[in-house]
Amino acid sequence: MRSKRVSAATAVMAAGILAVFGTPASAQPAAAAKPTGIYAGMGNCPLSSPVLADPGNQQVGCVISVTRGGSVTIGSTTVALTQPITLQFGVYWPASGPTVEFPDGTIANVFSTVPSADGKTLTSSPLQVPIPGLANFLPGVTSAFAQVELAGPITEFIPLATGEPAPVFRLPIKLHLFNALFGLRCYIGSNSSPIVLGPTTGTTSPPPPNVPITGDAGVIDLASDPNGFGAFVVSFSGATLVDNSVRVPVANGCGIGGSLDWVINTVFGLPAAAGRNTVVFSQTDTSLAVDSSLGDLKQAIAASAH
Repeated sequence: MRSKRVSAATAVMAAGILAVFGTPASAQPAAAAKPTGIYAGMGNCPLSSPVLADPGNQQVGCVISVTRGGSVTIGSTTVALTQPITLQFGVYWPASGPTVEFPDGTIANVFSTVPSADGKTLTSSPLQVPIPGLANFLPGVTSAFAQVELAGPITEFIPLATGEPAPVFRLPIKLHLFNALFGLRCYIGSNSSPIVLGPTTGTTSPPPPNVPITGDAGVIDLASDPNGFGAFVVSFSGATLVDNSVRVPVANGCGIGGSLDWVINTVFGLPAAAGRNTVVFSQTDTSLAVDSSLGDLKQAIAASAH
């Protein structure tokens, strides 16, 4: 077998806008050298993590993945993903670690993950969300801004599940909603009750009324370290990952003391059962650097930095 996001409450609105778009950045020190070439984007890999340093690991690695398109559909409301969503984290697979066997007989390692060194495992920008039944003439009041945030650790990372029905990973998220009336702590989903995505590049098997849809593994490439180290990089360019079996939980923290949770739940039809929602991550580029030695991987990435 083969391995393989017109009110009088101006202050509230201003606070919401600042929360979404941030305040002007203060002066920063000169940037450190960053990995380039096949390791580009891996500067926040948690290479100093004790978990990655465990001598029982047979494989360790770094992942950078950027999605530049797609959509999120909750019931009858669809939001286009017009801003990049970036994932970056470390991975490890111990000797005799978990594997998965696919229907065609191939076997792939199931990696565990370690958060990004800077704590920004998932980064995204706010997206404008229409409010069903309401004409959007004043963004942020007659619509909301939503930002995708991580709601727990990424699990069950199977990078070689290309074209297979198995999810590439389990990704728990929550949607942070910003609106002049909702306040600053309004979410769909939470850390304790997240939206758990299981996107695949293969074909889904959703409950009705959704029907199966198929992703795309994109262009797959394998590159050896250019400086003679033992690391190699697997890249997946232009992939599409899909999940239409996802369940979307209720809103929380919207309005004073959650007094507007029911509004969000009503207009978006929450909770939304599996089979009525769809997530598509398109134009996704992912690189995975893997090595049998953490020390060797560190040197390989350092040697590429400029």
